[in-house]
Amino acid sequence: MTTPATNEVGMIRSLLCIGVLPPFFSATAEERKAVFNATKSSFADLTGRFGVRVLGTFDDDTIQVGPSDGFPWTCYLLLDAPDYESIRQICSIIRDTPVGDSQLWKYYKIEARLGRPLFFGED
Repeated sequence: MTTPATNEVGMIRSLLCIGVLPPFFSATAEERKAVFNATKSSFADLTGRFGVRVLGTFDDDTIQVGPSDGFPWTCYLLLDAPDYESIRQICSIIRDTPVGDSQLWKYYKIEARLGRPLFFGED
């Protein structure tokens, strides 16, 4: 039997919710490009670095315009993680990744929801 925090193989299902903050929209084109580059490189190889399995991604930026400081978020990553620490480390990417004289958290907000697979709908 699984617990609310793990699935049948002991992984924690996690939904990472990322919002884009107002400083991104007031940034110059050069600064936004630096944010995109830092984001892409800092979130590369999550499986190799943290042992997670990325199940899917979702980006809402074509029909949502402007900052998102809460639901509905701009983008999401659905993953299975081996432990709480790996999820915490992925969230810390926003805190730790430099972009010029700032970190990504100037431009993004991230929150993680932890749960388990739903008992229906995945067959």
